[in-house]
Amino acid sequence: MPRKLGLEFPGACYHVINRGNYRRNLFEPKGAAESFEQCLFEAAAAFGWRLHAFVVMRNHFHLAVETPEPNLSAGMKWLQGTWAMRFNRFRGETGRPFQGRYKALHIEPGPALAQVAHYLHLNPVRARVVGAARAAEFRWSSLWWFAQRGRPACLVAEKVLAESGGLADTKTGWRRYLAYLDVLAEEDGKRREEKFGRLSRGWAVGTEEFKAGLKKQLVRTADSAERLELLGGGPEARRQLREETWEDALRTHAKRQRVNLAALPAQKSAPEKVRLAAAMKATTSVSNGWLAQRLAMGEPASVSQYVRRWKLAGGGQERGKA
Repeated sequence: MPRKLGLEFPGACYHVINRGNYRRNLFEPKGAAESFEQCLFEAAAAFGWRLHAFVVMRNHFHLAVETPEPNLSAGMKWLQGTWAMRFNRFRGETGRPFQGRYKALHIEPGPALAQVAHYLHLNPVRARVVGAARAAEFRWSSLWWFAQRGRPACLVAEKVLAESGGLADTKTGWRRYLAYLDVLAEEDGKRREEKFGRLSRGWAVGTEEFKAGLKKQLVRTADSAERLELLGGGPEARRQLREETWEDALRTHAKRQRVNLAALPAQKSAPEKVRLAAAMKATTSVSNGWLAQRLAMGEPASVSQYVRRWKLAGGGQERGKA
């Protein structure tokens, strides 16, 4: 079994998500959302987290959290475990309240972090719990707390406000922020869902340069790039990262072999394609399916056949070119 790895480092930011088991309305019972919020603030204080945004819906929660120390895994274990124990004891129940561990996407500080915060603050609007003009009235959200004088110290607003037009942490600043959210909520529904949907999928939110840097850190942390499992990322995130890693390796081999990936021959068994496939299979755990699709080599089984024939014909002597 590959060992599970989590990329944790000082100052890392994450979009954390989890749902009730079987999508049950976990936070709907009286006191459930309030007790989770209290546990969240306790966890943030104990682990030194900076909460840029959060929202607790009926059957799931979202966090936009920054970890000055590399301790997201430890903090989430405490948060979910402590709340589950309190919840079960209060309800007289047993079992696992959450559907699994949790999902955590890395967030690039700056505009990407602000976008995630906007997404979280508009969650009750998207779910039609409140209208856009009343988003700040939804009780179980950081947006509600930002309007209060006695907000917890772990709730920080400077980055979100700075990326929303350089707003000040004042009544006027928050009034302008709410107006900005109102504009976002009024965007074309399809376009809005496409934009916001990307903030909850995959393994990272940010620029390609940011993702490339994370992948390098992950590779350095692991025994090999093919043994990575993202911190709470889930199967889809791991698949995406795996395929991005294969793409990076393919580009490296193509550069070494002086092959233009944008101008590959149409022939399925073209020598350029076979040499690249052979190099990929020798240095990664790439699947035949991915190679067949990426290099247009026909059926997945054909990839192995082409590579085997190439080796039997003496192609294996050309390893230096790979």
